[in-house]
Amino acid sequence: MTQASFPAWPEVAADLVNVAAGRSAADTIITGGIWVNVHTREALPDHDIAISRGRIAFVGPGADHCKGPDTQIIAAQGRYMIPGLCDGHMHIESGMLTPAEFARAVIPHGTTSMFTDPHEIANVLGLEGVRMMHDEALMQPVNIFTQMPSCAPSAPGMETTGFEITAEDVAEAMEWEGIIGLGEMMNFPGVSNADPQMLAEIAATQRAGKTVGGHYASPDLGPAFAAYVAGGPADDHEGTCEADAIARMRQGMRSMIRLGSAWYDVESQITAITEKGLDSRNMILCTDDCHSATLVNDGHMNRVVRHAIDCGCDPLVALQMATINTATHFGLEREIGSLTPGRRADVILTSDLSALPIETVIARGQIVAQDGVCLAECPHYGWPKHARQTVNMARDLAGDDFAITAPAGANAVTANVIGVVENQAPTKALQFELPVTEGRVTAHDDVAQIALVERHRATGGVVNALVSGFGYEGCMAMASTVAHDSHHMIVVGTDTDQMALAANHLRALGGGITVFKDGVPLATIDLPIAGLMSDSPAAEVAAKTDAVMQAMRDCGCTLNNAYMQHSLLALVVIPELRISDLGLVDVRSFEFVDVIVS
Repeated sequence: MTQASFPAWPEVAADLVNVAAGRSAADTIITGGIWVNVHTREALPDHDIAISRGRIAFVGPGADHCKGPDTQIIAAQGRYMIPGLCDGHMHIESGMLTPAEFARAVIPHGTTSMFTDPHEIANVLGLEGVRMMHDEALMQPVNIFTQMPSCAPSAPGMETTGFEITAEDVAEAMEWEGIIGLGEMMNFPGVSNADPQMLAEIAATQRAGKTVGGHYASPDLGPAFAAYVAGGPADDHEGTCEADAIARMRQGMRSMIRLGSAWYDVESQITAITEKGLDSRNMILCTDDCHSATLVNDGHMNRVVRHAIDCGCDPLVALQMATINTATHFGLEREIGSLTPGRRADVILTSDLSALPIETVIARGQIVAQDGVCLAECPHYGWPKHARQTVNMARDLAGDDFAITAPAGANAVTANVIGVVENQAPTKALQFELPVTEGRVTAHDDVAQIALVERHRATGGVVNALVSGFGYEGCMAMASTVAHDSHHMIVVGTDTDQMALAANHLRALGGGITVFKDGVPLATIDLPIAGLMSDSPAAEVAAKTDAVMQAMRDCGCTLNNAYMQHSLLALVVIPELRISDLGLVDVRSFEFVDVIVS
């Protein structure tokens, strides 16, 4: 049963009432479990759940009065019955998978509701790309709610995207079934400065009665932050410390704390609850960005909940943060997020609330996963040809395209360098003195070259800069058409010829990620859909992802999930220093800066 065909509560209310009263038989009864009630934060033993038409009709110490000759019985056998997990903020494209394959990957981990912002594909294919993601999402056996992307480009004037999202696009999308609100409002300076387009997008969302997502990626919690909150964003996931979480909750926002493949922001913020004692109903767990290897090898929202518990959070509080808190925030408390009458019958059976093994997953009353195996069909959308031909480079590149020319006569230069910070989205603005060889700045020690290759309009543009933190050694390069948020092509390397080889390889492939060393590709992930996603199964993409990460290690990189750091180097709305197709951007001031200082 797809999201589009799933009946609304009023359509089945009579059936639910009759089953609860014992006048009609339930379709399914889960018997003998411990009912985890996230409304009251209780774990109540010896309870049954009766299900009809994909929704919960009755929860109580015994549901024999709901049983009929054809009622399916699922024996909980004393296990905990918890609500299906909700991811409050995420990007399907970061999994390098289509919505169908992403759903197939996370269903066995107990994720039954996702709030997704497809702004990656919006940058490449515009409103049409958003619609394609939205349509495939509605086909899935679990709940995928789409947020209309707000910022393409994320910082107007700082980058050039394949398409732009307008206030008119936002107003149109608010009429689509399954659109739950506005995606993260990344242009925080625009909101704080009352930019008419940003406020018009927020207004269109609020008039539709939907939720405005936030993205305040600045440490400034003074008047600029207050102005941003006054503009309308209702949540934020860009906090990295306890003070960030507290400030957001005090100002009436939901603090979304994330554990993604490379973002480890839970431990530093959950102390607002565990130590400061703030109201936990204003905090939500999310992933933001998880690539396929994380999904296959480590998990999804179950991983985040376990981590929160490991950080000292009470298991029932952690579950609230991944269920009812999320549902309430998006106005869906009467649909999802708890095991109570009328709600969608999204249930997990687990034998341990802390270790959280996901043993049985039920979505809309149907068993969709058992012991780590997805049992549900996850239908695919028919992606058109033009969605698979999005790497539009003017020509093949040569090593000279990646040269950084030094001032005449210089033997060394002082240069601005992007500094990668392990396990965090922000970078550092660094300066290094670097040698000059034959008139060109030379990558040296831990400083590598980085280039942004234009791939939307075949302009032939290449912007060159420098980056530190990857630890690369030898003659190598890594290239990716996943380059948040404009999604041109990022190439990082120690050798310009290798950089050219890697870029040209992805041009021929039609998008993906590749690592070259000594003229040979060590590993490649092909991502034919928008240069962002594969419609292959997650396990296949994960195996290729593992190979890419091993290739990065073979080139000297020891960072945790360094691929995610690579993919965000063009994200010009998160401080401090980033690269775009227009130049090197100091995000603290939203100004372009020169690569060579002196």
